[in-house]
Amino acid sequence: MTEITTLLRAAGSGDPRAAEQVVEMLYADLQRLARSRLRRSGELTLLDTTSLVHESYLRMHHGGDLDFADRKHFLAYAARVMHTVVIDLVRARQADRRGGEAMHVTLNTAVADTTPQSDDELLRVHEALQELATVDARLAQVVEMRYFGGLSEAEIADCLGVTERTVQRDWQKARLFLAAALK
Repeated sequence: MTEITTLLRAAGSGDPRAAEQVVEMLYADLQRLARSRLRRSGELTLLDTTSLVHESYLRMHHGGDLDFADRKHFLAYAARVMHTVVIDLVRARQADRRGGEAMHVTLNTAVADTTPQSDDELLRVHEALQELATVDARLAQVVEMRYFGGLSEAEIADCLGVTERTVQRDWQKARLFLAAALK
């Protein structure tokens, strides 16, 4: 058992110092996830990498349930929290302006490989992802880990307990579903 796994288990048992140590040890990985997430959202957020990492940490810390099996599960959860932070920020901005000068852009079938260009588009992708989760939760997890978390197929396969080929097939299915949902 690695030191991080031991600390994650201690954090899951309620040790606040262990949770802080995990974040300190994985800070570079969290920065990488945040950089990947912000690069995908372009100029849609006012957050920088550090702000996104810190806001995500606060949400994870206040969420309470920090019981993770290992480093990869923690990073997958962190990617999901970062996604939520960005979506919440976009929704707050949308609530302020209610669509005023928002540009409407239609996505093509390469939805998973492109960057959403507007708040509306980012929200449409999020809603399509939620719809996908109701149809097949694993497909939604693959999208979140790959697209929002920047994890490799091997890391996703290890985290979900499936083969890399299964992750590849799930990625293809998810892309097709999202493309159809966003038309």
